[in-house]
Amino acid sequence: QVQLVESGGGLVQTGGSLKLSCAASGRIVDNYVMAWFRRAPEKGREFVAAFNYSSRSPVYADSARGRFTISRDNTKNTVYLQMNSLKPEDTAAYYCAASTTGYSPHDDKYHYWGQGTQVTVSS
Repeated sequence: QVQLVESGGGLVQTGGSLKLSCAASGRIVDNYVMAWFRRAPEKGREFVAAFNYSSRSPVYADSARGRFTISRDNTKNTVYLQMNSLKPEDTAAYYCAASTTGYSPHDDKYHYWGQGTQVTVSS
C-alpha cells in the first residue's frame, strides 16, 4: 500500500557527497523498516542501510558504516541516505524499500520498492 520514489542520484567524483531521498506516498507506520539497497551492473541487490521506525536505530552494511547516514523526516514522509566520501565501488542504482515484517539485510524480505536512482562515482 506504499509507493516509494527515490531521487538525488547523480555523477560525483571520488570523495564527493550525495544525499538520496525516498518519498513515500503512503504513511510509514512505526513498525515499518525502511532500507536502502544498491545494485551494480551484473550484480545482485546489496544491502546498504536500514532504519527501524520503532527502535529508531539505524543498521549499516560494513561498506557503508562511517560514510553513510540514514535518517527520516516524518513531516515530509521521507527517508534519506547521506553519502559521504564516495568511492568508485559505490557506483550503482540505489533503491529504497519498505518492510512490514521487521529488519532484514535480505532484499526478499521487503514488500515495497522504489524505481531506483543512479549514483555514479568517477575515479
